[in-house]
Amino acid sequence: MAKAQRRYVCQACGGVSSRWQGQCGDCAEWNTLVEEAPAVVTPFAAKHDLRRGGRTIDLVALDTDVPSPPRVSTGIAEFDRTLGGGLVPGSATLIGGDPGIGKSTLLIQAAARMAAAGHGVTYISGEEAADQVRLRARRLGLGQAPVRLAAATSVRDILATLDGGPPPALLVIDSIQTMHSDAIEGSPGTVSQVRASAHELVRYAKDTGCALVLVGHVTKDGAIAGPRVLEHMVDAVLSFEGERSHQYRILRATKNRFGGTDEIGVFAMGGGGLDEVANPSALFLTQREEGVAGAVVFPAIEGTRSLLVEIQALVVRLASGATPRRAVVGWDSGRLAMILAVLEARCGLSFSSAEVYLNVAGGYRVADPAADLAVAAALVSALSERPVPVDAVAFGEVALSGELRPVAHAGLRLKEAAKLGFERALLPAAGALEAQALAVARFGTLGRLVDHLLGRG
Repeated sequence: MAKAQRRYVCQACGGVSSRWQGQCGDCAEWNTLVEEAPAVVTPFAAKHDLRRGGRTIDLVALDTDVPSPPRVSTGIAEFDRTLGGGLVPGSATLIGGDPGIGKSTLLIQAAARMAAAGHGVTYISGEEAADQVRLRARRLGLGQAPVRLAAATSVRDILATLDGGPPPALLVIDSIQTMHSDAIEGSPGTVSQVRASAHELVRYAKDTGCALVLVGHVTKDGAIAGPRVLEHMVDAVLSFEGERSHQYRILRATKNRFGGTDEIGVFAMGGGGLDEVANPSALFLTQREEGVAGAVVFPAIEGTRSLLVEIQALVVRLASGATPRRAVVGWDSGRLAMILAVLEARCGLSFSSAEVYLNVAGGYRVADPAADLAVAAALVSALSERPVPVDAVAFGEVALSGELRPVAHAGLRLKEAAKLGFERALLPAAGALEAQALAVARFGTLGRLVDHLLGRG
């Protein structure tokens, strides 16, 4: 009989090593290698021909008409928006987020609303006792919802219980890192246990048509803990973002096999749980009647929704010889360095002896390149101490040559700005634009915009 080969699996990245060592060779993490007993490979199994003995599968044409998958509403419009219209029966969804961000609160609210609508809902908690979940539901005013609740960590016990009756429309597992499968060795939370437990639960969802939602822990870097294969096994991966010190929360899709990954849901944490935010722009805008130097409003695009956020800049002159500082919150620091270089090289402005601070109001993170023009306008305004008009928005991409390039969804951005009371817009000269309710000022280069903001010519 062949001797079983030892293998050690990294609990951080899933890398495999033939011997134990203190540091993982793939991700450089320390003390993460744990021994995992693989299956014994016999000479017969190694030489067995897999081309015989299997059943024949049906092959269909690519152009076969397939109906769109049905959707089940969670009762929370922002949640449905992020999912692409609701939960798909038989799908598996993974939700990750920082501790205390509101993952369990969001799911107990969705479970209660689906149960109140007549759908069967089962909520399995592996971290809290059933009484704790029941008390949270009462605090949220959902204590009378017909949700079937249990506290368990054994996958075998969970599946045996579910097989005893009709499958639920929604099955929530909170969280997958606490689940344990007795089919393999290892403690809950290890790579092998997370992979095996998720595989059994996902297979149950596919076989019965139950919509499965898994809660996942995150690492200190914000990535979902456990092996990356866990994200490949599920149909959708959602990330719950936000700071516990702030009121708002953002639910963002990073993977979705049944919809787009560019939609977000915005929530506000209140005394009664998570409340939907119908107008997210109100969260990220500062209400003022007079302009302030260094503040510019930028219409960002998230999926089919436009959000107006405020870009704030502060420029502080230093004494000669001091090293200036560059601090950025909510935007890419490398992009800020590029905008500063273009302003110096193409527009004749000097930031080399000044500290520059850039912030996106409300803690929102901007990754849209269309924010270049708004950032440049905020920097010029802060440097000259000349406010940008309070009723103006700005967006466009800045090239290294100083040219302003058009961006996508200009009409949608301007429509949202006009709806919130803005009257003028600063845009690149290139690009087609339909008739708008706003007064549009278009510039071909960044130098022209600087001249306009400084009143030169």
